Amino acid sequence: MTTVQSEQDVIELLLSQHQQIKALFTRVNQSTGEQRRDAFHELTRLLAVHESAEEQVVHPAARNDAGDAVVEARLQEENDAKRALSELYDLGVESPGFDERFAAFEAAVLSHALHEEQEEFPLLRTKTDPDALVRMAGAVRAAEAVSPTRPHPAAGENPVANLIAGPPLAIFDRTRDAVRDWRQAQKD
Repeated sequence: MTTVQSEQDVIELLLSQHQQIKALFTRVNQSTGEQRRDAFHELTRLLAVHESAEEQVVHPAARNDAGDAVVEARLQEENDAKRALSELYDLGVESPGFDERFAAFEAAVLSHALHEEQEEFPLLRTKTDPDALVRMAGAVRAAEAVSPTRPHPAAGENPVANLIAGPPLAIFDRTRDAVRDWRQAQKD
C-alpha cells in the first residue's frame, strides 16, 4: 500500500513559508528604492495568500487539536496583521513613518509565526494522521492559488468569509498586480 508520507506535509510547507517571510522582511529592511518596493510587494503577496490559506485550512483543523483559545488568538493576530499590512501598503515604502510602522509590523508577524510554531504545529503533528497532514498541504496550496494577493481586513478572518470573498478579491488583486507590473515594465 502506498502512502503520501514522503511528500511535504502542511507543517513543513508552513515552516518553509515562515522562513521565506523572514527572508523577505530582511530584504525589505536592507533594500532601497525599487528593490525595496518589489520586496515589500512580494512580502505582501506571500503574507496575504499564506494567512488566507491558514484561515481556510489550518486553523479549522487546529481547533480540534489546539483548542478554541489558541486558534482565536492566532485569528486575532492575523486580523491585526491584515489591517497593519493594508495600511503599510497604502502608505508606501518611501513614505515618512513607514520604517517605524514596518518594524512594529515585523515584530508582530514574527511573534505570530512563533506562536503557531510552538502552540499549533506541535499539536497538529502529534494528533493528526501523517497522510492527512500531506493532504492538508495540498489544500493549502489550492487555497493559496485562489487567495487575494493583498490584505482585505474587511473580508474577515473566518473560512466561510475567505471562501466567499477570496476568489473575487483574488481576481481583482491579480489583475491589479498584472497592470502594476506592466506599468513598471514600461518605465524601465
